[in-house]
Amino acid sequence: MNRPESDEPAVSVAADGLADSQTDRLADLEQRFAALADVIPQLVWSSLADGRSDYFNRVWRQFTGDGGQESEGDGWMRYLHPDDRDRTAAAWQAAVANGSAYDIEYRLRRHDGQYRWMLVRGMPLRDRAGRVYRWLGTCTDIHEAKAIAQQSEVVSRELSHRIKNIFAVIGGLIGMTMRQNPGFDAIGGELQQRVLALGRAHDFVRPQSLASRRSRPHTSLVSMLGELLAPYDAAPGAGCPPRIAITGEDAAIDDRSATPLALAFHELATNAVKYGALSVDRGRVAIAIAPAPDAIALEWRERDGPPVTGDVQPGFGASLIDLSLRLQLNGQVEYDWRRDGLRVRAAIPRTAMVRG
Repeated sequence: MNRPESDEPAVSVAADGLADSQTDRLADLEQRFAALADVIPQLVWSSLADGRSDYFNRVWRQFTGDGGQESEGDGWMRYLHPDDRDRTAAAWQAAVANGSAYDIEYRLRRHDGQYRWMLVRGMPLRDRAGRVYRWLGTCTDIHEAKAIAQQSEVVSRELSHRIKNIFAVIGGLIGMTMRQNPGFDAIGGELQQRVLALGRAHDFVRPQSLASRRSRPHTSLVSMLGELLAPYDAAPGAGCPPRIAITGEDAAIDDRSATPLALAFHELATNAVKYGALSVDRGRVAIAIAPAPDAIALEWRERDGPPVTGDVQPGFGASLIDLSLRLQLNGQVEYDWRRDGLRVRAAIPRTAMVRG
């Protein structure tokens, strides 16, 4: 029961018929709870098993300006921001119905009319039979932390946007140089494609808003490879299957691993378009991902392309792959120049793929 400050116990758990010593002990425990609830900085609340609230501590009453009874039952919801009421009510009803922990963020109106973000957590108390007989919870003011996080997100997105623009400017400068120096076309075109590949990788791992976030999380290796290699996956005719197939279990990546991975797979795709499986209509590429406890195994396999003949000498692309996967990601790379197509196997430590 919510009461004004008084000497009476805040939450009554005593029952008629108890011996005086037991009653005194219960009264002492109730007073200790009330004192503890009033000295901590959080807003403390308690509810009955059916979800009707019956106790709010002094900090709650001071924050809301509630003088006593207004918050009881479901009256506390009047202090919620209108946009948060429906989802909060649904979350609370689900927790009460399931007897599960209650964890949510919502905006709570202060006595001066300002809405403040709160982190709200509640736990069910159970009797010896496992039945919920009461709920006890807290509201912690996280308004400043929330504002700082939102500001950091805006700054991160702006910085990311400017970095993406830098990639575009560099690509444009290379294109202008190629137009002014026709002899630079071959080298310039390759360099421009590498810069664009870096831009696509950065676009994939940059901070995303809720509106721009992809259906798959931006930490997905499968999604990054799908977007990066999409320009090379054009089928020769309508109804033809994709030329690049990605199979296996997805793996997590972050901004540290995305760039070297993008460069390595871009080089493999470029080589396949020039000399390998993707240089002919019937050619296909299969990428297999096999996560293990300590590493992620990756395989690039080409088939149905021009036969590989003679001794193959690794060129600049292979050096770039080594630089990306071996040196930057501390991985292992093996090349198998089979007659029926190139096969590349790599193993990347999990600690290099994503931060712990």
